[in-house]
Amino acid sequence: MLSLTPSHIIEYLFCPRFSYFEYVLRIPQYEGKFYKVRRGRAVHQQKTTRNPLYLRKKLGVLEKYTNQYLTNELLRGEVDEVLLLADETMAPLDYKFAVYEDRIYDTYKTQLYCYAWLIQTHFGAEVNKGYLVYTRSRSKVVEVSITNENISSIQQIAQKIRKIIQQNRYPKATKYKKRCVSCSYRNICIR
Repeated sequence: MLSLTPSHIIEYLFCPRFSYFEYVLRIPQYEGKFYKVRRGRAVHQQKTTRNPLYLRKKLGVLEKYTNQYLTNELLRGEVDEVLLLADETMAPLDYKFAVYEDRIYDTYKTQLYCYAWLIQTHFGAEVNKGYLVYTRSRSKVVEVSITNENISSIQQIAQKIRKIIQQNRYPKATKYKKRCVSCSYRNICIR
């Protein structure tokens, strides 16, 4: 059975051919060698051991579940924190080794949308917001609205990726040519 991650979804949105190169042809990206990826993983590890009983009362958190590895029929991922809120909804909270620059990157939102889908499936709870913690901005917490349309969009993308992988289908490249400059597959991609 095919099981995707939020990274699959983010890569697909960057360019659908990522799914083909990495998961059909099995050509790895070797992203683990990049400093920010390694440092981000270290921050995640650190946050799980520090003050595990702390609840963010200002956000209305009644209970939290840390490092939740969740799955559904198409997606899997580990959520840094799943928050049970006072209004009986739930919310994902994700730590980012980043500086907050008065904007939220689409990749961060996409990851929260993926986690929202997983939380809905696993806990059966409504999810209408998520939180990002920017560790390089004094752990600034930023709220992100999550709608059913956001989650539905993620579900549709997951189906498209499944089709690429299961049918060995070579998809169209991104329409944003500038993305090709920084793509790890640019030397083998036929435009």
